[in-house]
Amino acid sequence: MNDKKVRVRFAPSPTGPLHMGGVRTALFNYLFARRHNGEFLLRIEDTDQTRYVPGAEDYIAEALKWCGIQIDEGATVGGEFGPYRQSERKPMYRKYADQLIASGNAYYAFDTPEELDAIRSQYEEEKKTFTYNYASRENLNNSLALAADVVKAKIEAGDHYVVRFKMPVGEELHLEDEIRGHVVFNTSALDDKVLFKSDGMPTYHLANVVDDYLMKISHVIRGEEWLPSMPLHVLLYRSFGWEADMPKFAHLPLILKPVGKGKLSKRDGDKLGFPVFPLEWTDPKSKEIASGYREGGYFPEAFVNMLAFLGWNPGTEQEIFSMEELSQSFSLERVGKSGSKFDPEKTKWFNHQYLIKKSDEEIGALFAEQVLKSKGIQADSTIVNRVCGMVKDRVRFVSELWDQLNFFFESPKEFDAKAAKKGWKEDTPVLMLELIDILKGIEDFTSANSEEIVKEWITAKEIGFGKVMNPFRLAIVGAGKGPHMFDIIEILGKEETLARLNYAMENIKK
Repeated sequence: MNDKKVRVRFAPSPTGPLHMGGVRTALFNYLFARRHNGEFLLRIEDTDQTRYVPGAEDYIAEALKWCGIQIDEGATVGGEFGPYRQSERKPMYRKYADQLIASGNAYYAFDTPEELDAIRSQYEEEKKTFTYNYASRENLNNSLALAADVVKAKIEAGDHYVVRFKMPVGEELHLEDEIRGHVVFNTSALDDKVLFKSDGMPTYHLANVVDDYLMKISHVIRGEEWLPSMPLHVLLYRSFGWEADMPKFAHLPLILKPVGKGKLSKRDGDKLGFPVFPLEWTDPKSKEIASGYREGGYFPEAFVNMLAFLGWNPGTEQEIFSMEELSQSFSLERVGKSGSKFDPEKTKWFNHQYLIKKSDEEIGALFAEQVLKSKGIQADSTIVNRVCGMVKDRVRFVSELWDQLNFFFESPKEFDAKAAKKGWKEDTPVLMLELIDILKGIEDFTSANSEEIVKEWITAKEIGFGKVMNPFRLAIVGAGKGPHMFDIIEILGKEETLARLNYAMENIKK
């Protein structure tokens, strides 16, 4: 741990919807901040304006809000270290690029795309790979190879240029990653990355280091794909003389496909039928809709719980964690180095766990709002809550309750053919007529009382319970499903129960 206050940031680019891998990065940053009484910042890294997608920033903010990830400071809430959008910080970056040139750690490069393409082609013909680095830079169109007056003239003439970092030659960097431990890089294997463009916009590398320093970021917790950039970022801190304030780095493992190897992508979700985004997203250009966990009926708590286990484990048998429990338990020491395979079925399991933990009233309200309302059905909330409570342990999503409960709200007009073939025998109509007479005579139609009277009658007739109860269920429910039979008829009431039995007598044919 650094001695300074823990300040972490989630810094996405608004180039489209936030992938669940991005949400996990935000979550791990948030949990780390909460664990150490620190602050969680949201910074929008929109330096690449060509890739900016309208609506993406709002999507990011809404996704974090849905997940319960609270932003302490940042683009959506403000704070003393703002602005928190890099496009709004644009004027400040030039002086840092100039500082690096003045100190000899960076240089102007005037190479046009056409010139670089020609050089790449030449290298390819010689079966070599072109890298803009120590071995090639002295022979290219840049301020290291050109006379000072030529460089000055080019800049004054408005020639396009980029500022490149001058990577040291032959230096071994021994760095510490909070997750991976000791990592070593040789600077000769690294290229001279572009830091700044003549349009006044920095690249990710310069902007992110400058902003992390100015915003007093203590820990940079980000995806594994940024690990190769770590040496450049460390060298930038060194070049600026900011080593004492350099954050600690932690690179999170990849989220892997459910099948095979490789990073989880939207295509995997499309192919295997699960969302890879927290919320539904409509592409502003193509109008293509990508599914989201929220619209798929997942609880945000279940989604967050699932994400937490992709790369982290608590070291115990506990699997169900509230956000508060995650905040208290989370540590970078228990984040793994290797990728974590995503399991869509496990995500459904988490949702089921959260569903059964909710009160009957909560589930009833959700069922009424999400399902009954869409079907134009109005029902007494007491009954809705009760029937949801009867079957909630059988479903994973609120939407699945309809298949379990539809007969409470609509009397069956058709009957399951398999159940009818199995349970509706030649002597069934006679038994059902007797059952109707028994039920007509019951005054106290509570579950326990009705069950006692019907069972006494079945016992007296000396026939198997299945001979009565299977066709009875088929008549009332329309299929061989549902909770305890006498609980069902208590809720439906005597009149509706008898009406359904009579309808079945007329409509179930052998």
